[in-house]
Amino acid sequence: MKFILYGTEISPPVRSVLLCLKALGLECELRNIDLLAKEHLKEEFIRKNPQHTIPVLEIEDGKYIWDSHAINCYLVNRYAKNDSLYPKDHYLHAIVDQRLHFDSGVLFPALRSINYPLFYHNEHEVPEWKYDCIREAYLFCEKFLEHYNYFCGNTLTIADFHFLATITSLEAYIPVHGDQYPRLFAWLKRMQVLPYYNEVNGLPVHKFIELVHQKLRGH
Repeated sequence: MKFILYGTEISPPVRSVLLCLKALGLECELRNIDLLAKEHLKEEFIRKNPQHTIPVLEIEDGKYIWDSHAINCYLVNRYAKNDSLYPKDHYLHAIVDQRLHFDSGVLFPALRSINYPLFYHNEHEVPEWKYDCIREAYLFCEKFLEHYNYFCGNTLTIADFHFLATITSLEAYIPVHGDQYPRLFAWLKRMQVLPYYNEVNGLPVHKFIELVHQKLRGH
């Protein structure tokens, strides 16, 4: 099965889906949607997703799914050989769901609150309170990892893909240092040994960070 994924690799939500696809051994064609060129506002794209957000996954029967969290839940529920990435146990399932909501409700909004004025309104100054939101989110992550190797226990889940894509992007603003956030730092190192990490997340996030630094310098 080869999917069509609409988005851009520098987008954290898009990368979270690409990570999941790799973990499942599924192929996709990534069709680039240039947000800065407002390609997501074209009528053709809005017909696929009226919220005009990325990523959008086109599945085999011509249907579309958007929101990276919904996409990854769909992919695992339908194609995974076991439930390790998204456990069926009711309690463990709820833990993964909570972490997914944390990403959509805390982590990613902390990133978007800086990115949106930076990229769309040419603002070059970031208020300190926005940095404080990132630091607070990192501290929550430290607590989540207090007794575990991954964010929902000692095995990898789809929540880790979302946290990875978002946190490595947040590092454009506040890097994760081992002396300040030792558990989070160790988790990042653990995730970097995934065989598909560099291709799917490492290289694209470097492009994103370079772009952010250019914007902060007013270029």
